[in-house]
Parts: sequence; structure tokens; C-alpha cells
Amino acid sequence: MSVAADLIAFTLAASLLTITPGLDTALVLRTLAAHGPAQAFKTACGIALGCLAWGIIVAAGLGAVLAASHLAYEVLHWVGASYLLYLGIKLILTPRRHGIEASTETNPSGSRAWMRGFLTNILNPKVGIFYVSFLPQFIPPHADVPVMVVLLACIHVLLGLAWFALLISAAGRLLPLLQRPPVVAAMDRLTGFVFLAFGLKLALSERP
Repeated sequence: MSVAADLIAFTLAASLLTITPGLDTALVLRTLAAHGPAQAFKTACGIALGCLAWGIIVAAGLGAVLAASHLAYEVLHWVGASYLLYLGIKLILTPRRHGIEASTETNPSGSRAWMRGFLTNILNPKVGIFYVSFLPQFIPPHADVPVMVVLLACIHVLLGLAWFALLISAAGRLLPLLQRPPVVAAMDRLTGFVFLAFGLKLALSERP
């Protein structure tokens, strides 16, 4: 296959993976409900930055080290699982009780919004393993592997940002409902259970 054909095939495959609901979607929607579209998009940018960071790590060869080293994988594995479990328990036990207007003064800064998205991805070794196992399928023979890995990661990042922008825009029409205090609390608890589920799944899963 040519480079163009590989890029098209990857874009189609990555698009399907991007729109599949998961942890990132739950985090963005929860941020939208609690703090509005601007903060939700900053969270999405943090998620995208985490993906790009993993792409660079894999391109640099560290992803292969992660795949080969049991100790390196286990350390990141448990750090990531602990972070997700911490966020999940916190959201379940102390959900927000106010809408956007009531939380203007306590709205998280942009740095906190994107950092939460970034940490959710960068502390998940499954993302690194996914890139190590998935991206090489779309790299043609004799291509510059590091350049192609970063290019594919950038395509994945752009697809993710486009999807989240569309999702935030569509869900934003429901913002008057999403910002009601009972709904904000329910979204926090729901997101907390999603985080717990993913944290437990990560903690109990065997290395791929």
C-alpha cells in the first residue's frame, strides 16, 4: 500500500475508535455539565495532548521499552489505576451540588481542566501499548518509522479534537438541563462510577 492509502485506512479506523464512548467521553461530558463548554474543550485538549505525548514516546522507542519491560509497565499500570480509582471515589462521595452559575468563583482554571484530561491519558499504559500495537499496521515498508508514528498520532489527535468539539457543541444545547444541581451531582456520580470501573479494569487486567 502507498503512504496515502495507509493514511486513509488509519483515518477510517481511528475515526471509529474515536467515536466509541469511553473514559475520555465521560470526562468531557462531566466537565461540560459542571463548568461549561470552554472548560470541557480544555479538558479535551488535555486528552489530545496525552495522546500526542504517547505518540512521541512510542516514536522515540520508549513505547517498545514499555511493551518489553515488566517493571516499567507495572509501575505505570498501578499509578494509572490508582489515579482513576481516586477520581472515581472522590466524584461519588463528594459530587458537586451546584450548576455553572453558582460555581463561577470556584471554576477550575484552564490549566487544571487540561491537566486532568492529560493525566487521565498519560497515566494509562494501555494507550501506549495500543499505539505500539496499532500504529505499525499503517506504516508502509521503508517509511521513516518515528515520523510516521508521530504523523499518525497527530491524525488521531485531530480526529479526537474534532469529535469532542462536535460532541460539546451538540450537548451544549442541553446545557440548561445539564447545569441543574441534581443533574450536575448525578453526572459527577455517574462519571465517578465510570472512572471506578475503568480503574478496576486497569488494575485487574493482565498485561497484553
